[in-house]
Amino acid sequence: MPKAPSAVRPTLQLLSTNDIENIHNASLMILEKTGVVVKNNEALNLLKNSGCSVNLGKKTVHVPQSLVKESLRKTRSLIRLYSRDGKNELEIGGNSTVFNPGSSAVYFSDHATGEIRQPFSKDLVQLVRLVDGLEHIQAQSTAMVPSEVPEELGDLYRLYLVLKNSTKPMITGAFTKQGLLDMKRLLETIVGKNKLAAKPLAIFDCCPSSPLMWSDTTCQNLIDCAKFGLPAEIIPAPQMGATSPVTLAGTLVQFNAEFLSGLVISQAVKSGAPVIYGGSPTTFDMKYLSSRLGSIENMMTACAAAQIAKHYGLPSHAYLGLSDSKIIDTQCGIESGAGAILGALAGVNVISGPGMLVFENCQSLEKLIIDNEICGMALRLVEGINATSETLAFDVISKVGPGGHYLGEAHTLKWFEKEQLMPSDVIDRSTLEATRKQKPKEMVARAREAVDKILKDHIPEPLLPDVENDLREALNEIMTRYKIKSLPVL
Repeated sequence: MPKAPSAVRPTLQLLSTNDIENIHNASLMILEKTGVVVKNNEALNLLKNSGCSVNLGKKTVHVPQSLVKESLRKTRSLIRLYSRDGKNELEIGGNSTVFNPGSSAVYFSDHATGEIRQPFSKDLVQLVRLVDGLEHIQAQSTAMVPSEVPEELGDLYRLYLVLKNSTKPMITGAFTKQGLLDMKRLLETIVGKNKLAAKPLAIFDCCPSSPLMWSDTTCQNLIDCAKFGLPAEIIPAPQMGATSPVTLAGTLVQFNAEFLSGLVISQAVKSGAPVIYGGSPTTFDMKYLSSRLGSIENMMTACAAAQIAKHYGLPSHAYLGLSDSKIIDTQCGIESGAGAILGALAGVNVISGPGMLVFENCQSLEKLIIDNEICGMALRLVEGINATSETLAFDVISKVGPGGHYLGEAHTLKWFEKEQLMPSDVIDRSTLEATRKQKPKEMVARAREAVDKILKDHIPEPLLPDVENDLREALNEIMTRYKIKSLPVL
């Protein structure tokens, strides 16, 4: 009998080691010679004290190459993200992949009518409860901005609704400087004061402004994440041909420089502060003047960026698995499926995008259901083929022999669920004869039925009463500060 080799994880690589070194060196030169604009005074002082050349009047910073290399040496390769109850954890790093819905959508595809409209708090609650019941989307996000909530609490109330309706960890982000501090306070009601660094429940997105600029608010969010030990996902979002070079390699140079500038700021605050190499590159469509996130070039750039992150020994993130389409159609399936599969093959650690339509601007419950199946396929793919002495099945093949079948074999019963991904009824696996007896339903209709069933049958684990009271009390105190008397009753 042949000796069984160990399982090999299938991978995607778009850059050679030499390509990565060239991109890295070009990024270092950009940071040192061209520099970045940093519109935050605390960051400017931190960078100046760290050895950067800083023009306080123009708010420009030139970063020496030695400081970038030192900052890279300080970072960590693995981040652990915990569930609300602390019982489960996700490892962010290595070749693991975690899917979560894309964040901060400003539109919602109405579950009943299909109309694309402004989202409300009740829509976000439905989305969170749905994700809580989906197997292959392992993390939540503060996925939409409820339109009826006062602007001052837009970021905070999203977090409140997620904490109330799911145990899964999340990816989130603040809209203001104070917003991050208030969100930290809500998270601490769950895990305890000063315990978030040891058991983080959330990753915070911090996005530089392409090309080569940090806003005052985002920079402060990044600084505060480092101070409190909160994982920060630095997400450059260059538009190829508009706010970054039109070439993929050129965009990667600028993309990488923007990330490294944020990394330097973070490590200047606190050595070893947890950072994720994130990204949301887009192709700028010269015909329609739109940002195409479903383009193959976007997928290639995001996957190549993850390869650079691995070269640095950093966890990675990308916006993939989403679609530019306005409806759930063939285009939606092509773009979402390709992005999720390629991202998993590239070993992107956090993939944000399931559920998203309209250029990363809209969430759909039906698309989340369908994307959950795609995510399951992607995760199964990267498990690879497990060729062990038992799975090679030499003994059972010899036993069954020519002309037999394997349906009643103990080997089949043991392995069929382990080897084969079992999709839900959203995927049509019925026979032709069965479909001739009754008219088959289109996938969107099947997904809509699945949404209704999960929202009816799946009950998220509630908060403990004393924790829920503390959470509500913290929210009430923040509302009082802003003189806000009420929020949507759900």
